Amino acid sequence: MDGYSRFASKRTTLFRASEIRELLKLTEGKDIISLAGGLPDPRVFDERLKDITSRILEDQRDLALQYSPTAGVTEFRKTLIEFTRDKGVKLGPEDDVIVTTGSQESLYLIARVLVDPGDIVIIEEPTYLAAANVFREHGAVFKAIPIDHDGMKTEILEERLRQLKSEGKKPKLAYLVPTCQNPSGSTMTQERRKHLIELAEQYDFLIIEDDPYSFFTFEPLQFDYLKTLDPNYRVLYVSTFSKILAPGLRIGWTIAHKDLVRYIELAKQTVDLHSSTLSQYIAMEAIKKGIVEDTIERARILYKEKRDAMMEALEEHMSSLATWTKPVGGFFTMVYLNVDLDTKALVNEAVTKYKVAYVPGESFFPVTKKKNTMRLNFSYPPPEKIREGVKRIATLVKEKIKA
Repeated sequence: MDGYSRFASKRTTLFRASEIRELLKLTEGKDIISLAGGLPDPRVFDERLKDITSRILEDQRDLALQYSPTAGVTEFRKTLIEFTRDKGVKLGPEDDVIVTTGSQESLYLIARVLVDPGDIVIIEEPTYLAAANVFREHGAVFKAIPIDHDGMKTEILEERLRQLKSEGKKPKLAYLVPTCQNPSGSTMTQERRKHLIELAEQYDFLIIEDDPYSFFTFEPLQFDYLKTLDPNYRVLYVSTFSKILAPGLRIGWTIAHKDLVRYIELAKQTVDLHSSTLSQYIAMEAIKKGIVEDTIERARILYKEKRDAMMEALEEHMSSLATWTKPVGGFFTMVYLNVDLDTKALVNEAVTKYKVAYVPGESFFPVTKKKNTMRLNFSYPPPEKIREGVKRIATLVKEKIKA
């Protein structure tokens, strides 16, 4: 690959470039409509963060600019527990919290702590590709369970678990984004959530509940968090401030049984010692001052308008070309073309000729590799750009069908 390949560890053969991050480099600073990366709309960023930061640097500089405990600033950890409970997540007396550098570090540390090469990890399909990359790097063997509008099909999961047991195998853990899923926007029903917890008990595996998007839904939803339904501390709850405050702070958190949190803490000590102390103080004050709540409400209104624009544009321009998911929250929709086109092979032409970017869907399907799919983002572009971007993609698809 390069002049240093002979020095590289065997582990590097498992690395996969994030197609989203690569597309961001390709489109940066160019006149291209990007329906690719899941960036928040800058209008949700609260101007009061500037004042909060200034006050922290004036009044708490000696603490905020100093090293902090690996698990996080103690007062912030208490604030996070209260914040999570206020959002409706039921926690047990043995639960503890650790602050991470975004939820991506949470996933990396959890995989490092729990996954050995050859361990079976259950995933949704499609699934969040950055999580899949983490588990793949640690040698996981995926068992993919299809989803629909109501989330993971747990009846299929039960069949797979029964088959694995007959083969003398068992999964180590399951990874899900059960609420407003990335990349589909679907939300798991209460019935399936309960069924999943029952299966975890019966077949003895852990569950990662990745929850970046449940804070803003576009219609009333009735559900309990998997963590709430968990009687025996099988669920590790992961969330982030990237969508509800600002991604530049790079602050996430994980709540799990204190013994699991201790393992994660030890792993984090070898990675970055601790997450940004200053960012933790900013996030803590943003919670206390109501800025997080205001940001969530502002985002909900903006993103619903954009979701609606995306759905209308798809219906207008692609109804004869594809089907797509109807997101009840989150940032994305998954598009399934009616024809056998490899969207990865088309993305460069989309960017260079049609000045529009999307994420090819294949990476979200680590097992079945569905090539005629794409993920479209609606959180960042304004509604008029969303409509024009979908129109350009439809033009490209129609041209390739005729060829």
